[in-house]
Amino acid sequence: MWDMDTVESVRQKLGELTDLHGLRRIFKEARKDKGQDDFLGNVVVRLQDLRCREDQWYPLEPCTETYPDRGQCHLQFQLIHKRRAPAASRSQPSYTVHLHLLQQLVSHEVTRHQAGSTSWDGSLSPQAATILFLHATQKDLSDFHQSLAQWLAYSRLYQSLEFPSSCLLHPITSIEYQWIQGRLKGEQLDELTASFGKLLAYGLSLLRQFRSVFPLSVPDSPARLQSLLRVLVQMCKMKAFGELCPDSPPLPRLVTETLRTGTVQWFHLKQQHHQPMVQGMLEAGRALLSLVQDIIGDLHQCQHTWNKIFQNTLKIDLFSMAFLELQWLVAKRVQDHTAAVAGSPVSPEMGESLFQLYVSLKQLCQLDPGPAERDGVLALDGFHRWFQPAVPSWLQKTYSVALARVQRAVQMDELVPLNELTKHSTSAVDLSTCFAQISHTARQLDWPDPEEAFMITVKFVEDTCRLALVYCSLIKARARELSAGQKDQGQAANMLCVVVNDMEQLRLVIGKLPTQLAWEALEQRVGAVLEQGQLQHTLHAQLQGTLAGLGHEIRTGVRTLAKQLEVGIAKHIQKLVGLKESVLPEDAILPLMRFLEVKLCYLNTNLVQENFSSLLTLLWTYTLTVLMEGAASQRSCPLASSRLKTALQNLEICFYAEGCGLPPAALHTDTFQALQRDLELQAASSRELIQKYFCNRIQQQVETASEELGAITVKASYRTSEQKLRVELLSASSLLPLDSNGSSDPFVQLTLEPRHEFPELAPRETQKHKKDLHPLFDETFEFLVPAEPCQRDGACLLLTVLDHDTLGADDLEGEAFLPLRSVPGLTGPEEPGEVPQTRLPLTYPALNGDPILQLLESRKGDREAQVFVRLRRQRAKQASQHAPRPGR
Repeated sequence: MWDMDTVESVRQKLGELTDLHGLRRIFKEARKDKGQDDFLGNVVVRLQDLRCREDQWYPLEPCTETYPDRGQCHLQFQLIHKRRAPAASRSQPSYTVHLHLLQQLVSHEVTRHQAGSTSWDGSLSPQAATILFLHATQKDLSDFHQSLAQWLAYSRLYQSLEFPSSCLLHPITSIEYQWIQGRLKGEQLDELTASFGKLLAYGLSLLRQFRSVFPLSVPDSPARLQSLLRVLVQMCKMKAFGELCPDSPPLPRLVTETLRTGTVQWFHLKQQHHQPMVQGMLEAGRALLSLVQDIIGDLHQCQHTWNKIFQNTLKIDLFSMAFLELQWLVAKRVQDHTAAVAGSPVSPEMGESLFQLYVSLKQLCQLDPGPAERDGVLALDGFHRWFQPAVPSWLQKTYSVALARVQRAVQMDELVPLNELTKHSTSAVDLSTCFAQISHTARQLDWPDPEEAFMITVKFVEDTCRLALVYCSLIKARARELSAGQKDQGQAANMLCVVVNDMEQLRLVIGKLPTQLAWEALEQRVGAVLEQGQLQHTLHAQLQGTLAGLGHEIRTGVRTLAKQLEVGIAKHIQKLVGLKESVLPEDAILPLMRFLEVKLCYLNTNLVQENFSSLLTLLWTYTLTVLMEGAASQRSCPLASSRLKTALQNLEICFYAEGCGLPPAALHTDTFQALQRDLELQAASSRELIQKYFCNRIQQQVETASEELGAITVKASYRTSEQKLRVELLSASSLLPLDSNGSSDPFVQLTLEPRHEFPELAPRETQKHKKDLHPLFDETFEFLVPAEPCQRDGACLLLTVLDHDTLGADDLEGEAFLPLRSVPGLTGPEEPGEVPQTRLPLTYPALNGDPILQLLESRKGDREAQVFVRLRRQRAKQASQHAPRPGR
């Protein structure tokens, strides 16, 4: 591109001269060549880059620093072919030549992409598009005829070459928008009608075999099928299709019949594929099982993948249609097979094959779309009746397999805990898995008939409970076998712990049977068939009996463990009692504590907590028994009793184990409390026992306050300044008549007890009253005694009411105890004011042996204890001679 300069004469230029600068410009231009134009820029276009039509702006080049932007040039190109057509083109219509040309180009594109292992997307190369455009332009073909040629070419090639069916949508849409039947000649109409029919037939043939043509193993198969359906739907909706093929049935009906036919054909092909090479009932059953499993897989594919495509595109329920066709075909063959098997005994292999077939048919029936999608009943309804003869063999096979697994699991068990947290061994895990398999088999069976289902469940429960008891016997025998060669008794105890834990784990597994076998749902099913309570009396009774048996086995194992420790406990307690007097009780208990800590810690790491608590309870009971025996044999030895008391205190701490052992409620049993009291008494001195005796008598007098033997009224006070105890004996009432004349001659003896606290004070007596059951004594006695012994435990004033006999010994009317602690002056103000009266009921000494007296009596070398016991025994003997009269 140039800037043209025009040639001017010197006269014209001088006419424009106005100053010196203009003159200098004239001289400068005069030196230039005449008529030289200025260069603006150029555009270079490669011919191979041009298309048949171009229309765009091109930048001018070259660009320099002086002129960086030289501007743009707008160019339009059009390639026109003016060569004459060859003889072949002149002999055929332009439309036909264009159609053949398009077919050749499409065939080339499809073949090229197939060779390169890439799918063709339906677009032609730029060169092919240019050729088609030039031919259509040269022959003046309309857009409608070009779309028609494209449809005919693509629809024909689609039936022989593999390319996306979506390529057919564009020509269908173009024809639909531009359709006018009058534009086409008769031959063209026939050609278009034939293309519709052929594509429809080809499409239906593909749909008939869609399972193999569009396999799900190829990722884009669902998209390809959906694209084909869309093409068929769009084609059948065209105005051209309606006018040219008016007798064609509706597409949904054609597709439905095609799918039904294809499903039947697919079934027969599968049946031939699974046909066994060797003819036999077992082989035929296996082939039928494989066929049913393939059908279930196909129905799953139809339900989750194919049905959505047909439903969304044509409103066709492929899954329901396929299920109804296939279940009828399957039912016929299964019924024939089971009928043939029923005539001969069912072998274990045949029983397993029939069970798997039964389970597969249940899975097939579970795919039933429901009554709304079908008319009448299914051919598979009630199919369980065909397998009824094989049910006993199934149940027997389940039990036999489970028993073999249990035996193998026990035989391989080394009776070692699995880990620190899991305290049972491998056989318990295998047994749990075995029971889970039985429950799984029961759920698979799920027999539809309620009454028969109940009987089958009863059999499953019986077998499971039987296996549990068999396991207990086997695992105990295994423990004996392994411990027979063990020299370490601790290792044998460890194995016994594992056995107990295994049985505990088994009890937990058995307890889950109602849930695993769905007893609640079964009870609802059989409610109308069985009598009320029958399920409770059978299943639950069987379960409870088994749980009770397992509990007994566990308790037996725990008792066996306890016996292994009982011997050691008894030996240590015997050694403890027989130690020298120089050994302190705290040192004497150490060997027993070390023995228990080692053993209990060892067992605690191997036993379930519940069983360990049971073991502790047994050991605690036995320990208390041994301690009681030791205490009974050492009553006369306060030192031994002191050691046993210390042992009891330390054992209580040991068995409590800072809250990890037995709780206080389990430790403080009646036996423990009785033993504790007994040991405290035995460890006490004779004087402490005598004080304890009077404490008990005072307490008994309060607890059993009754005037059946009469009562005595006194007033007592203490003057601290004088250290005098003042006792006013007022009266007695309702005494028992102990003489033959129906009366008594009462008097009262006053003694401060216990005697070792008041050794200097002699007993006092009142005047004797003749023949008086309600005597008024009105006598005062003073005892010079310090306050300190009066405030000690058991200090009391013993008031003994006697009946005076001239010839024989005095008879005992009763005795009363006044605790000195309660006397005014010892408690409260130092100088008491008005002293209240105190009415004390009379009591007899205990007729039965008092434990304190028995303990004092056992101390033969203690004279003070023997004197006290002799006095109390004499009082008890006097009391036993005078029982209260009836009504008193």
